[in-house]
Amino acid sequence: MATPSAAPSRAAMAALRAAAVFWFVVTVLGQLAMVAYVVGFYGRAAMKGEFETWNKVLPKGYTAGDTLGNLNLSLHLAFVVVIVISGALQLTPVVRRLWPRFHHWNGRLYFGSALLMSLGGLYMVWTRNTGGDVGQHLSTSINALLIIGFGVMAVREAMARRLDRHRRWALRLFLAVGGVWFFRVGLMFWILVNQGPVGFDPQTFRGPALTIIAVGQYLLPLALLELYFRAQQAGSRQHFAMAGGLVAMTVVTAVGVFGASMIMWLPRL
Repeated sequence: MATPSAAPSRAAMAALRAAAVFWFVVTVLGQLAMVAYVVGFYGRAAMKGEFETWNKVLPKGYTAGDTLGNLNLSLHLAFVVVIVISGALQLTPVVRRLWPRFHHWNGRLYFGSALLMSLGGLYMVWTRNTGGDVGQHLSTSINALLIIGFGVMAVREAMARRLDRHRRWALRLFLAVGGVWFFRVGLMFWILVNQGPVGFDPQTFRGPALTIIAVGQYLLPLALLELYFRAQQAGSRQHFAMAGGLVAMTVVTAVGVFGASMIMWLPRL
């Protein structure tokens, strides 16, 4: 018969909590940097009526005559802004504690936006030449389906008042929604570490490295989250180990955010 783990010490619980907050803050700041780019580049071009400027970045952005496709892309970009801000507020404990009614309505906005963004993303991936290969398209599609599934489960558990389960599904949803952002951060980390594009062709945007990053954009964060859940129920050793893992992942994330900001986002603002 297995012996249950001893209760974690206060120091262990504090370390794990601090590491989780550290990761969340760095992640939200990195996502807000992407929002600034989306608003500054795509939003500014749209305000000027210069939609063709989008094609400097997107393989097939604005297409003359494709009203449905252009509208879908515009809404997709708008939902990026809504989701990042809404998600950050939704997972901030003080907001949830002091303004529960806002938390409830913001959650509806978050899930609704994520659902529409995912469906729009699926439409773009399989109807437009968005770059990449079939493996990347399949991975993106799986990511979209995970968002829908996690969102449904989060809403279901909230309606049933099973709040601990709701919290877990909401965290899974947050990570899945951030898949596209994780891809960009992971790609920039890969390029910085290797001092250039290794394992893929930057012209065709195809190669094994990109396929691996595309799968890892949701698989790695979700796997770490499950380990985090397990560590919360374990002893001090597991708490400290998970805290160390989160700090290491936060450093990797910060490097990727720095690379994305300097290479992809800031130069276009």
